[in-house]
Amino acid sequence: MRKPVPATSGVGVVDKSVGLLDALAKGPASLAELVESTGLSRPTAHRLARAWEHHGVVGRDEQGRFRLGAHATAWAGASGTGPLLDAARSVLADLRDATDESAQLYMRDGDRRICVAAAERPSGLRDTVPVGASLPLDAGSGGKVMLAFEGPPADAERRRIRKRGWADSVAEREPGVASVSAPVLRDDTLVAVVSVSGPIDRLTCTPGKRFAQAVTRAARDLEHRAGL
Repeated sequence: MRKPVPATSGVGVVDKSVGLLDALAKGPASLAELVESTGLSRPTAHRLARAWEHHGVVGRDEQGRFRLGAHATAWAGASGTGPLLDAARSVLADLRDATDESAQLYMRDGDRRICVAAAERPSGLRDTVPVGASLPLDAGSGGKVMLAFEGPPADAERRRIRKRGWADSVAEREPGVASVSAPVLRDDTLVAVVSVSGPIDRLTCTPGKRFAQAVTRAARDLEHRAGL
């Protein structure tokens, strides 16, 4: 069982917390970067980040940097706030219409990826991924992109994905389903992943040839609309 983290107290704690979360909304940050961007002392920034991490509002990426966690993402999605999620609605809808396949936006939460926004086809079966779904990183094109773009690529496949800017998968996460994914970046730092998914009989056994261009275009469009 995880040990409780003591609650912070004192005048201005709410303002300090808001400042810290605002900083993390811009992307992952080390403790030193949080101190610089918020003006908080190192002990205060660390205490607040750890307190929010305990409640799932703040998480860590593969490099140990602080980032917004699944709870913060879910709240943003439920309330419809946040430039990224606001922009994702129209971008994913456009991608769905262009490909006639379901489109999703994923963010990382520890060793999982969370679907934080989606645009579904009018009729979908196994290819549908609901908002809030928690999926593994080691199966599916979305997980491949996250692993390739967070930290130095560790193997030939990740280097290849990073070089070409997209990944595809066939029946990795679920039998009969294929997908294509591309990274959403801020200054070469991964923020999220855009995907399309659907039955193999529509996407074929080489889905990247069919939809890589549309998915990467959607990722660049999302970066532009969200002001990344």
